Amino acid sequence: MYIKRLSECDEIVAGDHTLLRELLSPHHDPIEARYSLAVARIGPGLSSSPHALLTTEVYYLIQGKGIMVIDGEEREVGPGDAVYIPPRAVQYLRNTGEEEIVFICIVDPAWRAEDEIVYEE
Repeated sequence: MYIKRLSECDEIVAGDHTLLRELLSPHHDPIEARYSLAVARIGPGLSSSPHALLTTEVYYLIQGKGIMVIDGEEREVGPGDAVYIPPRAVQYLRNTGEEEIVFICIVDPAWRAEDEIVYEE
């Protein structure tokens, strides 16, 4: 059995400017999985930077509300919403609420820096 606690994961500023804690990754943990799992945060009034992954990504919102933009299409999102992001789609999440957005990121195959393109704003 392998258990990893979120509170024990280092928080980093990701390439897209979200605050991120990688919880599970086959690149860093003793697991046999194709995907990686992370928890990300975006403060009120802030936004992630436009970026694209060569892989599939899913966001699951736990807290907060905002606008999800994927390839120019905008939709309101909030707690309990799952967002599928296809490979190579330009995406970002804008926090439109007064509380922090907290969301889970699942990337399949597992996230690697070389699979991400961050666009200048």
